[in-house]
Amino acid sequence: MFTGVNVENASYGLTVCAERVAVFKAVSEGEREFVAIAIASDSPEKTVPCGACRQVLYEFSEDMDVIMANRDGDYEVARLKDLLPRGFRLGGDEH
Repeated sequence: MFTGVNVENASYGLTVCAERVAVFKAVSEGEREFVAIAIASDSPEKTVPCGACRQVLYEFSEDMDVIMANRDGDYEVARLKDLLPRGFRLGGDEH
């Protein structure tokens, strides 16, 4: 299991979301296969991954389960391919 946090920057485009931090940490330690990711925050709404994170995750597994939770522990599970239909793959191998 790998964890991540949002790394905020005054130049918003340079901010890195927790999902990408966790994935990049895992990859830096040799992991390349993922079955699920859990995303939570202190929001009353379930926390969903942004588009950039969806694309990064998609490149590892379109079948990954995405567990989206809120501060109260309520959660929903969705397949990544349902959150990012027709995701991009280099070389045109779209799904």
